[in-house]
Amino acid sequence: MRIWSHTNIHTFMHACINTYIHTYIHTYIHTYIHTYIQTYIHTYIHTYIHTYIHTYIHTYIHTYIHTYIHTYIHTYIHTYIHTYIHTYIHTYIHTYRHTDRHTDMHTDIQTYRHTDIQTYIHTYRHADIQTYRHTDIQTYIHTYIHTYIHTYIHTYIHTYIHTYIHTYIHTYIHACMHACMHACIHTYIHT
Repeated sequence: MRIWSHTNIHTFMHACINTYIHTYIHTYIHTYIHTYIQTYIHTYIHTYIHTYIHTYIHTYIHTYIHTYIHTYIHTYIHTYIHTYIHTYIHTYIHTYRHTDRHTDMHTDIQTYRHTDIQTYIHTYRHADIQTYRHTDIQTYIHTYIHTYIHTYIHTYIHTYIHTYIHTYIHTYIHACMHACMHACIHTYIHT
């Protein structure tokens, strides 16, 4: 039976342990952990997150927001406002103002000369109605709708979506995922 000296034991252990560490542990870490992390994490992040974000968020935003805005808002605005304006304003103008003015005119005719009334109607009243109706409606509707709504929608929604979503997703998610994963990987592997 061979008796091992302290040096032989130390040398043998050092060789075995180093071989074990460098072969098994490093192989295990580099093969399993790195492969696992590179495959799973990167695949997960770049496939799932990207797919999820780009598919869901982009689809959701482009479908919902654009559909909502361009369908609902435009439909609502063009249907409601145009209907409201054309129904209410035109009805109001043509019914109330015309009726009121014609009633007033008929009353006035009894008091004033017919010639003066005709001059007054054609000069002042008709001009007033045409000016009020066409100018105010065109100014209000087109200015309000096309300026406010379009500006609001295109500025707020588009800016918000493109700034917040894209900045948030591409900055926060990417930074967070990469920072977190790398921190976890390095902590786990090195620890």
